[in-house]
Amino acid sequence: MRRNDRRDLGLLLLRLGAGGALAAHGAQKLFGWFGGHGLEGTGQFMESVGYVPGKASATAAGLAETGGGTLLALGLATPAAGAAAAGAMAGAAAVHAPNGFFNQGGGYEYAATLGLTAAGLAVTGPGRLSLDHLLGHAVNRGWMIPAAFAATAAGTAVVVGARARRLRKAKEGEQEALFEEEYME
Repeated sequence: MRRNDRRDLGLLLLRLGAGGALAAHGAQKLFGWFGGHGLEGTGQFMESVGYVPGKASATAAGLAETGGGTLLALGLATPAAGAAAAGAMAGAAAVHAPNGFFNQGGGYEYAATLGLTAAGLAVTGPGRLSLDHLLGHAVNRGWMIPAAFAATAAGTAVVVGARARRLRKAKEGEQEALFEEEYME
């Protein structure tokens, strides 16, 4: 097998794996498929972790994951698809960051891995085994990479920053207990 063929096959496998996982996660949010909670349940969860309004946040995350993941798997509009998916995963990582890195403790490992894989594919490109290649890279131009990441970074910074401010403000209203409960008996 030639070197270029190996690279293209490797990119296809990365796209199918990461794109498929992202699309499935998004479908959980949007449609309740694969054991998900749909927009209502996911919206309630989003509100509970500080993404307000919850239903709109669930819709945005679901669309970025489902759309970005599907497009990545197909190798179509790869810069926009990868950037959108990476942005959604940055939002997910922000929720899990207080739990540390590793997924087994509720950390951001999984979100970071999917996000970095999506970003890497956006930068590298989909390879020859893709719809982008078949369509002459009409929606996979070099200038689209920084444009997609700039737009996604700006949107993600606004959303994650608003969440952080909301959580900080809510925490300011809480008072720490003066004594631990075991001493209050």
